[in-house]
Amino acid sequence: MSATYGVTPSQTVGPYLALGLTWDDGADVVPAGTPGAVLLGGTVFDGAGEIVTDAMIETWQADPDGRFDHPDDPRGAVTPSVPGFRGFGRAATDAEGRWEIRTLEPGALPAEDGATEAPHLTVSVFARGLLDRVVTRVYFPQQAEANAADPVLTSVPAERRDTLVAVPDGEGRLRFDIHLQGERETVFFDC
Repeated sequence: MSATYGVTPSQTVGPYLALGLTWDDGADVVPAGTPGAVLLGGTVFDGAGEIVTDAMIETWQADPDGRFDHPDDPRGAVTPSVPGFRGFGRAATDAEGRWEIRTLEPGALPAEDGATEAPHLTVSVFARGLLDRVVTRVYFPQQAEANAADPVLTSVPAERRDTLVAVPDGEGRLRFDIHLQGERETVFFDC
């Protein structure tokens, strides 16, 4: 005898989802003191423009050579040339809704049909009120020419592309605010 079961309904993420999921150096994609490291961070806002103090941000990226030390890289996993580089970061927002990771600018990636993807990070956002994580990308402002040719970024309406490009925020710092909804909503992708 077999039974048919329905789909388990989705539950919202959070509140307090980041508790126990972060660790002391989770935000360090590279160790402190790594040459060329940048601090990338910003603030998470909800649809009402209020800060989100219990969100969790995860980042995933290629190394500066545009490679992944992961079996899913179709070119094969490669050990990063930068000591301590792990390609993954996780940070919770603080009492001011801010998050930050220490990383290196990744290299460009091959794309379908011989195209090239501009250097970028993939970012997952987990926050209260979401039924699932939302996924976006962060592009680098100093890569304007590569960004203009990126097949994913150019698929976004021109007036919304700036929601995916970090902005300089002082020496060695880039800012990338995340708006979960509203007039300034960050572009999110289906994954």
